[in-house]
Amino acid sequence: MPEHDTVAPELLERISIARQPIVDIDRTVLAYELFNRSTHAKGHSEASDIALALNAVASSGSPFGTLSHDVFIHSVHRGLTGPQWDFLAPARTVIEIGPAPRHDAGFVQALVPALQALKSRGFRLAFKHSVVAPVYRPWQGLADFVKLDSSSIDPAQLKLLVQAARQRTPAILIAEKVENQVQFEGMAEQGIAEFQGYWFSVPETTQSKLLTPAQGSAIHLFQLLKTEAGIDAVETALKKDAALGVSLLRIINAAGTGMPQKVTSLRQAVMLLGYERLVRWSALLLTNTSAHASIPSTSAVVRGRMMELLAQHLGDGETAGAAFLVGLLSQIDSLLGLPMQELLPQLALDDSVCDALLSGKGLLGSLLALVCACETDHEADFNTAYARLPFSLKQINVAHMEALVWADSLAG
Repeated sequence: MPEHDTVAPELLERISIARQPIVDIDRTVLAYELFNRSTHAKGHSEASDIALALNAVASSGSPFGTLSHDVFIHSVHRGLTGPQWDFLAPARTVIEIGPAPRHDAGFVQALVPALQALKSRGFRLAFKHSVVAPVYRPWQGLADFVKLDSSSIDPAQLKLLVQAARQRTPAILIAEKVENQVQFEGMAEQGIAEFQGYWFSVPETTQSKLLTPAQGSAIHLFQLLKTEAGIDAVETALKKDAALGVSLLRIINAAGTGMPQKVTSLRQAVMLLGYERLVRWSALLLTNTSAHASIPSTSAVVRGRMMELLAQHLGDGETAGAAFLVGLLSQIDSLLGLPMQELLPQLALDDSVCDALLSGKGLLGSLLALVCACETDHEADFNTAYARLPFSLKQINVAHMEALVWADSLAG
């Protein structure tokens, strides 16, 4: 197959995603197609498509505005059985599939089980208008959408092509690459009701702002999960790399995971998702990481550990886990360059964690204020935070030193 297995690491570090609306005849948006603008033209690969899927999930619809619309995502043929589909919402996802190489009949037939498996899970499938050719008969009954390329179809053949698509498939027809009024009117005259193209909207490109886990961290997590290491070891691996923890929380919040409750700690996130799903997720991260990624998150790890140690003095394990999470996420807005109020809805966090991060409320907010004051040596801030909590100066100093040592040991 003329498909590539790899994509340059620099393309994965700063992935750029564009969206283009699919509209009805009144220009009401029905869906969005997402494009990976980090790849060159005709440069789709399994890796780049997985990267696009991961970033679409991690963004949880923002900034693409896809939470209430269907999303069309391209997939190369060998990616149709990839684990990325485990983390996308089938009810909202349409998988767009290109023609078979050289329109080979054997290839068409061989791909049918993968297509049927995706359909059985609730995904819908979109094909190019070439699917009406006799060689694609095994695919025709599986088509939910057929895209008619306005730029390449001979207007004299359009009526026959539309008739063939309606007779041979149960699909909704979409006129794509509509670039002028003549093309639009020609398609509309054939009863086509959905459209996509520059005449309606130029694709809107945005730079995805995501923390990229270090490759070593992703490999270590994958190995732990494959060997069924204890949950303590897995939790520690997530604590070691802030990007791993944030990525997991975003996956938990993805519409496709269907999690019944909000998260108060990384440990709870592991238990909610389960090892089997975590293995698949960590394997995907290996495709979407760089050996040269550098995450300036050591201070966030120190904050989390110090808050956790102090909370342990209160004898409440659940509070200790939530305290670490607050510390870990306390710098996420500066790391990603986005306001905290925009980021937190992507992470499925418990209200107590959100309140601490947004407004410093509650016990967790007081703990965060205390550890931040310890970092700056601002005496007035420290005295205010210290007065709100039942810890001795010795307990605070010991927790600070132990957190620094712990963070250093993780980096070793």
